[in-house]
Amino acid sequence: MNTYRTIAESASSEIEVKRSRFLGFVVRVEDDSSARAVIIEARKRHHDARHHCSAFVLGPGGSIQRSNDDGEPSGTAGAPMLEVINGRGLSDVVAVVTRYFGGTLLGAGGLVRAYGDAVAAALDDAGVQKRELQQIVEARVPAADAGRIDNQLRAFATIHNVAFADEAVFTISIPVTDAGSFAERLAQLSAGAARIRETGTEWVDC
Repeated sequence: MNTYRTIAESASSEIEVKRSRFLGFVVRVEDDSSARAVIIEARKRHHDARHHCSAFVLGPGGSIQRSNDDGEPSGTAGAPMLEVINGRGLSDVVAVVTRYFGGTLLGAGGLVRAYGDAVAAALDDAGVQKRELQQIVEARVPAADAGRIDNQLRAFATIHNVAFADEAVFTISIPVTDAGSFAERLAQLSAGAARIRETGTEWVDC
């Protein structure tokens, strides 16, 4: 997997069902500890609420998934929240829905709809951000050619740094799917003088 989708920004929602208020929050996170910190903060912020149900999905392939009903009947809160996140094809996101009980029981079906709807409404406002796996490359070219090559590279690569000594050393990132064609293009630009070394990969917003 070379791309995946997450949310563009944090967002919130509020829905009311039979006088129960459901406050939804979605936040972009990078790891388990960050997701759990968001849940803890929601509990503190709304300490007087009855339930703080949660779900999160992490990793490019959504390999880590957790949900919690926080006292609601099993399967009526965390699972439908998780289903909404997965249904949008999103990862690296935590959702928390805080419920202020309104005095009327909603039944299993009502709870499933309410918790799912609260997350869906927040995600609607959060937007979508695509992420792409990029190859980090160190490219060495003759210093005399650096200016010309710099201008050409910017059309199809991201230049992070250029250092000059006996050679010009470019630190560049490109989509991993373009690594082969990049090497060919750089060889053409430098008349075969460029030397390339792959130094790692990173996920970036694109």
